[in-house]
Amino acid sequence: MTNSWIWVDNPLKRKQASEDISGAHEVAIDTEYDSLRYFRDKLCLIQLGIEERTYLFDPLNRMLDFTFLGKIFKSSAQIKILHAGDNDVRILKRDYGFEFRNVFDTQRAASLLGSELLALSTVIEAYLGVSLNKAKRLQRSRWENRPLTEEQIDYAVRDTSFLIELYRKMKPEIISRGLEGQAKKAFAAISSARWSEKAFDERSLRGIRGYQDLEDVQRGRLKALYRWRFEKARVTNTARFMILSDQNLLDIARSGVKSVRTLEKLCELTNQKAELLGPEILEVLEDLSEEG
Repeated sequence: MTNSWIWVDNPLKRKQASEDISGAHEVAIDTEYDSLRYFRDKLCLIQLGIEERTYLFDPLNRMLDFTFLGKIFKSSAQIKILHAGDNDVRILKRDYGFEFRNVFDTQRAASLLGSELLALSTVIEAYLGVSLNKAKRLQRSRWENRPLTEEQIDYAVRDTSFLIELYRKMKPEIISRGLEGQAKKAFAAISSARWSEKAFDERSLRGIRGYQDLEDVQRGRLKALYRWRFEKARVTNTARFMILSDQNLLDIARSGVKSVRTLEKLCELTNQKAELLGPEILEVLEDLSEEG
Protein backbone atom coordinates (compact mmCIF):
# COMPACT_ATOMS: atom_id res chain seq x y z
CA MET A 1 0.00 0.00 0.00
CA THR A 2 1.25 3.45 -0.89
CA ASN A 3 -0.07 6.98 -0.57
CA SER A 4 2.18 8.48 -3.27
CA TRP A 5 0.29 10.10 -6.10
CA ILE A 6 0.66 12.07 -9.32
CA TRP A 7 -1.82 14.67 -10.58
CA VAL A 8 -1.97 14.13 -14.34
CA ASP A 9 -2.14 17.64 -15.80
CA ASN A 10 0.20 17.65 -18.79
CA PRO A 11 1.14 15.40 -21.73
CA LEU A 12 4.37 14.20 -20.08
CA LYS A 13 2.55 12.98 -16.96
CA ARG A 14 -0.15 11.46 -19.13
CA LYS A 15 2.51 9.51 -21.03
CA GLN A 16 4.05 8.27 -17.77
CA ALA A 17 0.62 7.30 -16.46
CA SER A 18 -0.21 5.45 -19.66
CA GLU A 19 3.04 3.47 -19.59
CA ASP A 20 2.88 2.63 -15.88
CA ILE A 21 -0.80 1.67 -15.77
CA SER A 22 -0.66 -0.27 -19.05
CA GLY A 23 2.21 -2.33 -17.64
CA ALA A 24 0.44 -3.18 -14.38
CA HIS A 25 -1.38 -6.48 -13.88
CA GLU A 26 -3.66 -5.06 -11.17
CA VAL A 27 -5.28 -1.63 -11.39
CA ALA A 28 -7.40 -0.07 -8.63
CA ILE A 29 -10.17 2.27 -9.80
CA ASP A 30 -12.29 4.86 -8.03
CA THR A 31 -14.00 8.13 -8.90
CA GLU A 32 -15.25 11.17 -7.07
CA TYR A 33 -18.49 12.66 -8.33
CA ASP A 34 -21.06 15.14 -7.09
CA SER A 35 -24.46 13.49 -6.77
CA LEU A 36 -25.77 16.07 -4.29
CA ARG A 37 -25.84 19.32 -6.24
CA TYR A 38 -26.58 18.08 -9.76
CA PHE A 39 -29.46 16.35 -11.50
CA ARG A 40 -26.97 14.12 -13.31
CA ASP A 41 -24.03 12.99 -11.19
CA LYS A 42 -21.05 15.15 -12.16
CA LEU A 43 -17.75 13.29 -12.56
CA CYS A 44 -15.02 15.34 -10.88
CA LEU A 45 -12.03 13.01 -10.43
CA ILE A 46 -10.76 9.63 -11.64
CA GLN A 47 -8.27 7.70 -9.51
CA LEU A 48 -6.25 4.80 -10.89
CA GLY A 49 -3.92 3.06 -8.49
CA ILE A 50 -1.10 0.66 -9.20
CA GLU A 51 1.22 -0.88 -6.62
CA GLU A 52 3.64 2.05 -6.60
CA ARG A 53 1.30 5.05 -6.73
CA THR A 54 -2.08 6.50 -7.59
CA TYR A 55 -2.66 8.62 -10.68
CA LEU A 56 -5.30 11.34 -10.42
CA PHE A 57 -7.04 12.32 -13.65
CA ASP A 58 -9.08 15.51 -13.90
CA PRO A 59 -12.14 15.01 -16.13
CA LEU A 60 -12.80 18.76 -15.88
CA ASN A 61 -9.54 19.41 -17.77
CA ARG A 62 -10.73 19.23 -21.37
CA MET A 63 -7.23 19.89 -22.71
CA LEU A 64 -5.93 16.40 -21.92
CA ASP A 65 -6.98 13.21 -23.68
CA PHE A 66 -7.63 10.32 -21.29
CA THR A 67 -9.14 7.96 -23.86
CA PHE A 68 -6.17 5.58 -23.46
CA LEU A 69 -7.87 4.47 -20.25
CA GLY A 70 -10.48 2.74 -22.38
CA LYS A 71 -7.96 0.13 -23.50
CA ILE A 72 -7.02 -0.59 -19.88
CA PHE A 73 -10.62 -0.90 -18.70
CA LYS A 74 -11.45 -3.21 -21.61
CA SER A 75 -8.36 -5.40 -21.23
CA SER A 76 -8.98 -9.03 -20.34
CA ALA A 77 -5.39 -9.37 -19.10
CA GLN A 78 -5.49 -6.61 -16.49
CA ILE A 79 -7.58 -6.95 -13.33
CA LYS A 80 -9.62 -3.85 -12.47
CA ILE A 81 -10.36 -3.61 -8.75
CA LEU A 82 -13.18 -1.42 -7.40
CA HIS A 83 -15.30 -1.19 -4.28
CA ALA A 84 -19.05 -0.87 -4.86
CA GLY A 85 -18.08 0.12 -8.37
CA ASP A 86 -21.49 0.08 -10.06
CA ASN A 87 -21.85 3.84 -10.27
CA ASP A 88 -18.18 4.41 -11.11
CA VAL A 89 -18.64 2.12 -14.10
CA ARG A 90 -21.94 3.74 -15.10
CA ILE A 91 -20.52 7.27 -15.05
CA LEU A 92 -17.31 6.35 -16.89
CA LYS A 93 -19.38 4.62 -19.57
CA ARG A 94 -21.74 7.59 -19.78
CA ASP A 95 -19.03 10.24 -20.11
CA TYR A 96 -16.39 8.36 -22.13
CA GLY A 97 -18.06 5.30 -23.65
CA PHE A 98 -15.61 3.02 -21.82
CA GLU A 99 -16.30 -0.72 -21.54
CA PHE A 100 -15.12 -2.94 -18.69
CA ARG A 101 -13.77 -6.47 -18.52
CA ASN A 102 -12.06 -8.54 -15.82
CA VAL A 103 -13.46 -6.62 -12.86
CA PHE A 104 -13.08 -7.56 -9.19
CA ASP A 105 -15.33 -5.70 -6.76
CA THR A 106 -14.21 -5.88 -3.14
CA GLN A 107 -17.65 -5.03 -1.76
CA ARG A 108 -19.27 -7.87 -3.69
CA ALA A 109 -16.43 -10.16 -2.67
CA ALA A 110 -16.86 -9.26 1.00
CA SER A 111 -20.58 -9.97 0.74
CA LEU A 112 -19.95 -13.39 -0.83
CA LEU A 113 -17.47 -14.17 1.92
CA GLY A 114 -20.07 -13.46 4.59
CA SER A 115 -19.39 -9.88 5.66
CA GLU A 116 -22.44 -7.94 6.77
CA LEU A 117 -20.82 -4.50 7.06
CA LEU A 118 -19.64 -3.62 3.57
CA ALA A 119 -18.30 -0.05 3.74
CA LEU A 120 -14.75 0.18 2.38
CA SER A 121 -13.30 1.23 5.75
CA THR A 122 -15.00 -1.73 7.45
CA VAL A 123 -13.80 -4.25 4.86
CA ILE A 124 -10.23 -2.91 5.02
CA GLU A 125 -10.22 -3.17 8.80
CA ALA A 126 -11.64 -6.71 8.73
CA TYR A 127 -9.24 -8.08 6.10
CA LEU A 128 -6.12 -5.95 6.51
CA GLY A 129 -6.35 -4.78 10.11
CA VAL A 130 -5.98 -1.15 9.06
CA SER A 131 -8.15 1.70 10.33
CA LEU A 132 -8.85 4.02 7.40
CA ASN A 133 -10.03 7.03 9.47
CA LYS A 134 -11.61 8.89 6.55
CA ALA A 135 -13.69 12.01 7.13
CA LYS A 136 -17.12 11.16 5.71
CA ARG A 137 -17.95 14.83 5.21
CA LEU A 138 -15.41 14.92 2.37
CA GLN A 139 -17.54 12.58 0.28
CA ARG A 140 -19.95 15.47 -0.28
CA SER A 141 -17.37 18.22 -0.51
CA ARG A 142 -17.02 20.40 -3.61
CA TRP A 143 -15.02 18.00 -5.77
CA GLU A 144 -15.44 20.27 -8.79
CA ASN A 145 -13.45 23.10 -7.17
CA ARG A 146 -9.86 23.56 -8.25
CA PRO A 147 -7.38 23.26 -6.77
CA LEU A 148 -8.48 20.38 -4.55
CA THR A 149 -7.40 20.62 -0.93
CA GLU A 150 -4.71 18.35 0.50
CA GLU A 151 -7.43 16.74 2.60
CA GLN A 152 -9.52 15.94 -0.50
CA ILE A 153 -6.54 14.49 -2.34
CA ASP A 154 -5.59 12.33 0.63
CA TYR A 155 -9.20 11.09 0.80
CA ALA A 156 -9.22 10.26 -2.91
CA VAL A 157 -5.85 8.51 -2.86
CA ARG A 158 -6.72 6.39 0.17
CA ASP A 159 -9.76 5.06 -1.68
CA THR A 160 -7.49 3.17 -4.07
CA SER A 161 -4.46 2.58 -1.83
CA PHE A 162 -5.75 -0.63 -0.25
CA LEU A 163 -7.74 -2.17 -3.11
CA ILE A 164 -4.92 -4.20 -4.64
CA GLU A 165 -3.95 -5.61 -1.23
CA LEU A 166 -7.61 -6.40 -0.55
CA TYR A 167 -7.90 -8.21 -3.87
CA ARG A 168 -4.83 -10.32 -3.12
CA LYS A 169 -6.31 -11.27 0.24
CA MET A 170 -9.83 -12.00 -1.00
CA LYS A 171 -9.18 -13.80 -4.28
CA PRO A 172 -7.56 -16.92 -2.73
CA GLU A 173 -10.34 -17.11 -0.14
CA ILE A 174 -13.01 -17.00 -2.84
CA ILE A 175 -11.22 -19.82 -4.67
CA SER A 176 -10.69 -21.95 -1.55
CA ARG A 177 -14.39 -21.68 -0.64
CA GLY A 178 -15.61 -22.58 -4.10
CA LEU A 179 -17.21 -19.22 -4.75
CA GLU A 180 -15.62 -18.48 -8.11
CA GLY A 181 -18.83 -19.02 -10.08
CA GLN A 182 -20.87 -16.72 -7.89
CA ALA A 183 -18.11 -14.12 -7.90
CA LYS A 184 -17.87 -14.23 -11.69
CA LYS A 185 -21.59 -13.48 -12.02
CA ALA A 186 -21.45 -10.70 -9.44
CA PHE A 187 -18.46 -9.04 -11.11
CA ALA A 188 -20.01 -9.40 -14.58
CA ALA A 189 -23.02 -7.44 -13.27
CA ILE A 190 -20.66 -4.62 -12.28
CA SER A 191 -19.03 -4.64 -15.72
CA SER A 192 -22.38 -4.48 -17.50
CA ALA A 193 -23.85 -1.65 -15.39
CA ARG A 194 -25.32 1.11 -17.56
CA TRP A 195 -26.28 4.69 -16.88
CA SER A 196 -29.95 5.57 -17.00
CA GLU A 197 -31.42 9.04 -16.60
CA LYS A 198 -33.74 9.82 -13.71
CA ALA A 199 -37.38 9.42 -14.69
CA PHE A 200 -40.26 11.46 -13.36
CA ASP A 201 -42.16 9.48 -10.73
CA GLU A 202 -45.48 10.97 -9.77
CA ARG A 203 -45.89 8.44 -6.96
CA SER A 204 -43.10 10.05 -4.95
CA LEU A 205 -45.40 13.03 -4.43
CA ARG A 206 -47.21 11.05 -1.74
CA GLY A 207 -44.04 10.96 0.31
CA ILE A 208 -44.04 14.71 0.83
CA ARG A 209 -45.05 15.51 4.39
CA GLY A 210 -48.39 17.32 4.26
CA TYR A 211 -49.55 15.81 0.97
CA GLN A 212 -52.34 13.84 2.61
CA ASP A 213 -53.78 17.02 4.13
CA LEU A 214 -54.17 18.82 0.80
CA GLU A 215 -57.46 19.36 -0.97
CA ASP A 216 -57.87 18.03 -4.52
CA VAL A 217 -57.21 21.42 -6.12
CA GLN A 218 -54.07 21.86 -4.04
CA ARG A 219 -52.86 18.37 -4.97
CA GLY A 220 -53.31 19.27 -8.62
CA ARG A 221 -51.14 22.35 -8.13
CA LEU A 222 -48.50 20.36 -6.28
CA LYS A 223 -48.38 17.75 -9.04
CA ALA A 224 -47.91 20.42 -11.71
CA LEU A 225 -45.23 22.20 -9.70
CA TYR A 226 -43.48 18.90 -8.93
CA ARG A 227 -43.28 18.09 -12.63
CA TRP A 228 -42.11 21.62 -13.48
CA ARG A 229 -39.32 21.40 -10.89
CA PHE A 230 -38.22 18.01 -12.27
CA GLU A 231 -37.95 19.39 -15.81
CA LYS A 232 -36.20 22.53 -14.59
CA ALA A 233 -33.67 20.39 -12.73
CA ARG A 234 -33.13 18.15 -15.76
CA VAL A 235 -32.61 21.01 -18.21
CA THR A 236 -30.31 23.01 -15.90
CA ASN A 237 -28.58 19.93 -14.41
CA THR A 238 -29.33 21.17 -10.92
CA ALA A 239 -30.43 19.12 -7.92
CA ARG A 240 -34.17 19.49 -7.41
CA PHE A 241 -33.90 20.67 -3.81
CA MET A 242 -31.60 23.50 -4.95
CA ILE A 243 -34.33 24.85 -7.20
CA LEU A 244 -37.14 24.68 -4.64
CA SER A 245 -37.62 22.47 -1.60
CA ASP A 246 -40.58 20.15 -1.16
CA GLN A 247 -41.82 22.55 1.51
CA ASN A 248 -41.63 25.45 -0.94
CA LEU A 249 -43.75 23.52 -3.44
CA LEU A 250 -46.23 22.57 -0.74
CA ASP A 251 -46.58 26.19 0.42
CA ILE A 252 -47.16 27.40 -3.14
CA ALA A 253 -49.72 24.65 -3.79
CA ARG A 254 -51.61 25.51 -0.62
CA SER A 255 -51.72 29.26 -1.17
CA GLY A 256 -52.39 29.39 -4.90
CA VAL A 257 -50.26 32.50 -5.30
CA LYS A 258 -51.13 35.12 -7.90
CA SER A 259 -48.01 37.30 -7.94
CA VAL A 260 -44.26 37.20 -7.47
CA ARG A 261 -44.57 39.31 -4.33
CA THR A 262 -46.83 36.76 -2.63
CA LEU A 263 -44.23 34.07 -3.34
CA GLU A 264 -41.92 35.96 -1.01
CA LYS A 265 -44.53 36.84 1.56
CA LEU A 266 -46.62 33.66 1.84
CA CYS A 267 -44.20 30.97 0.66
CA GLU A 268 -40.98 32.25 2.25
CA LEU A 269 -39.00 32.36 -0.98
CA THR A 270 -35.99 34.63 -1.07
CA ASN A 271 -36.32 37.75 -3.16
CA GLN A 272 -33.76 36.34 -5.60
CA LYS A 273 -35.63 33.05 -6.09
CA ALA A 274 -39.00 34.75 -6.30
CA GLU A 275 -37.74 37.09 -9.02
CA LEU A 276 -35.90 34.35 -10.89
CA LEU A 277 -38.49 31.56 -10.74
CA GLY A 278 -41.69 33.50 -10.05
CA PRO A 279 -42.76 34.03 -13.68
CA GLU A 280 -42.36 30.33 -14.47
CA ILE A 281 -44.23 29.26 -11.33
CA LEU A 282 -47.10 31.65 -12.08
CA GLU A 283 -47.24 30.35 -15.64
CA VAL A 284 -47.51 26.76 -14.39
CA LEU A 285 -50.36 27.70 -12.08
CA GLU A 286 -52.09 29.80 -14.75
CA ASP A 287 -51.93 26.95 -17.29
CA LEU A 288 -53.36 24.61 -14.69
CA SER A 289 -56.18 27.04 -13.97
CA GLU A 290 -57.02 27.30 -17.67
CA GLU A 291 -57.07 23.51 -18.01
CA GLY A 292 -59.45 23.30 -15.06
